[in-house]
Amino acid sequence: MARKMCLLAALVVLFSAGASAQDARTVLQNAARTMGTNNLKTVQYSGHGFMTAVGQSFSLTEDWPRSEVTDYTRIIDFDNKTMRETYTRRQGNYPVRGGGQQPVAEQRVTALSNGNFAWNLQGETVTPQTGLYLAAMPINELRQLEIIMNPHGFLKAAMAASDAKMLTLPISGTSNEGLTGDGRKITVVSFTALGKYKVNGSINDQNIVELVTTWIPNPVYGDMLYEFRYIEFRDVNGIKVPTDFHVHQADPVYVPAHNSFEMDVTDVQVNVAAPAMPVPDAVRNAPRPAPARADSTRLAEGVWLIGGGSHNSMAVEFRDFVAVVEAPINEERSLAVINEVTRILPNKPIRYIVNTHHHFDHSGGLRTYLARGATIVTHPANRDFYANVLLRPGLRTLQPDQLSEFYPMYMTSRRPMRIETVGEKYVISDGVRTMDLYPVTGLVHAQAMLAAYLPKERILLNADLYTPPAQGTPPAATTPGMRSLMTNITRLKLDVGQHVPIHGRVGTHEELVQLVNRPAGSN
Repeated sequence: MARKMCLLAALVVLFSAGASAQDARTVLQNAARTMGTNNLKTVQYSGHGFMTAVGQSFSLTEDWPRSEVTDYTRIIDFDNKTMRETYTRRQGNYPVRGGGQQPVAEQRVTALSNGNFAWNLQGETVTPQTGLYLAAMPINELRQLEIIMNPHGFLKAAMAASDAKMLTLPISGTSNEGLTGDGRKITVVSFTALGKYKVNGSINDQNIVELVTTWIPNPVYGDMLYEFRYIEFRDVNGIKVPTDFHVHQADPVYVPAHNSFEMDVTDVQVNVAAPAMPVPDAVRNAPRPAPARADSTRLAEGVWLIGGGSHNSMAVEFRDFVAVVEAPINEERSLAVINEVTRILPNKPIRYIVNTHHHFDHSGGLRTYLARGATIVTHPANRDFYANVLLRPGLRTLQPDQLSEFYPMYMTSRRPMRIETVGEKYVISDGVRTMDLYPVTGLVHAQAMLAAYLPKERILLNADLYTPPAQGTPPAATTPGMRSLMTNITRLKLDVGQHVPIHGRVGTHEELVQLVNRPAGSN
């Protein structure tokens, strides 16, 4: 009897799965018929809008900082899986507030993808895009997903998928920026793209794809929301195409920082001749990025700069422990730094990891230290976001890390995660050596920022405020960050000899003084 019941249950599951797949296919075919997808080979959008520096918000209560996009054109060839995107990016009328190398100098961008290959063009110069988007996702996969997340790209990919399934929902309330409302039905069809990314398309009761959503790996958010909302459509030669689309990255449930791109489409052309995009040899043969490397340089007795990449950390030895300042980029970088610290200080645990600010490239490696029992020291403004979002120990399906895979036993209500915050001053000391942590005020780069100061060694570490220029290069232009750093040094009465930046080389205080005191107009 039990065997018969199990067989019956299996048949029910099989039938249900088959029925769901069949229903999904019918929904997709109806939408493709309504939208003209089967007759669409290429589409070209032109317009203007904004893009943002994701992960570089001024504060955790604000959106990503925006810059203006003009002369925008994107052409997609669905059959050949190619895309060419050109635009001019500039600061425009958006305020200089947050990171992302603001103010944004005007630049012309040409970005291309062909299947598994991605590259940029600057004139005739080809730059292979073999790196990672936000230190987690291959850029070529991101661009492939962007083709799929076009409404017609979604329908074509979903109809070709073997695992498409659906869920039909009544949505109550009023319409919200493209989401079907007023009690009308919406059908969500889901499938797996590129073998790993779950893509959901929301199809309204008029057989129009209004919303396409997926999740991409990110060191801060884990499986991070990536969402395209299509708000208005136009009929072009029998094909319905969006004329206004809006993109989200991150998670609007937790923080308002999530709007990443918006385009007001002024012209759409369908089935135009797409430019040939053969993969250049320089792209096809480009080497993969080298593994993270961490090199140590002694700055003073018991103090090391841990470099070897785009971002630095600083290791400070105390009597029976080590404090590391900054955990940038991602877990791969943190593991490289931890291994180097362990090599030079083999018998001392890392007890503290100091975080300067919340920008993705400066906080993306914090989870690795927490997984190994370190206490995170950060600005009070970051605590809730770190505790509830960044440091959640739960599953990260796209890119598991040590905190999600091993879930250390101290992550319980009895032994909560160790996060200390800095008021006016925070001191790490063993009775002999002291490291002082101070909030840095008056910034446009980030609302909440810490600097680390070793009074005996006269060493000050800063993030993104002052980066001494490389040796043999002209003096850097004086920036608001430099002036703010000097103002804070004066306010706190710090006696600084060396400046340790998170980017670039160590410099002297005299260099900073000369830069800040240069006459106006000498930059």
